[in-house]
Amino acid sequence: MTESTLPLWAEIAIAVLVLAGSLIALLGSLGLLRLKTYFERVHAPSVIATMGCWCIMHGTILYFSLQSGGLAIHALLIALFIAITVPVTNIFLMRAALFRARRAGKDVPGSLSRIVHSDERDS
Repeated sequence: MTESTLPLWAEIAIAVLVLAGSLIALLGSLGLLRLKTYFERVHAPSVIATMGCWCIMHGTILYFSLQSGGLAIHALLIALFIAITVPVTNIFLMRAALFRARRAGKDVPGSLSRIVHSDERDS
């Protein structure tokens, strides 16, 4: 790969996007430390990982597109994978935690399917 300099506006835009993504990821990490219960902590990294990833992805696309002279969308595939898998994994982990909490007798919201079934029996 040849060493070519980027225009100043591109370097600033790339730096802002990458730093914004990094700061967003740092905020998610702090959310893990500060929040008390699992159900509070689970939201911080899942939402923040997706947002931080998208900022870094935009910076990556801008950098490699300007370096190669064409549109480089390989980073978009990584961001799409993260945007799809993180919420799905988060849902499964929260459902498993709710199941365990209910089995342990902790005070968590009841199952929606039981509420619907009991309402249908009343009518």
